[in-house]
Amino acid sequence: MLSEVYYLVRSKTDGNYLIARPDTETSGYLLLFQENFDALSYLNTHAAEVANRFTVESIPRTQLGNLLKRWGFSGVGIVTDPLLPKVEFLQHS
Repeated sequence: MLSEVYYLVRSKTDGNYLIARPDTETSGYLLLFQENFDALSYLNTHAAEVANRFTVESIPRTQLGNLLKRWGFSGVGIVTDPLLPKVEFLQHS
């Protein structure tokens, strides 16, 4: 399990990560995908006209906590179905 890798979507223009804000009072949840092709499917399904403005990056699970702290995210949203989309939100403490 230590070698588990997640995939993130990041803007090529400003470097911001793709996040979800289920409510306006949080700083947002970083969207994570379990496979590279899931992230690409998500982009092509829900943002096809701007998909070329984003890139998919990988991050090991061991570095995820540091990324959440550095960017001030409330937690993560694990996308389990990129086509619907279905997202499981987990709050970071």
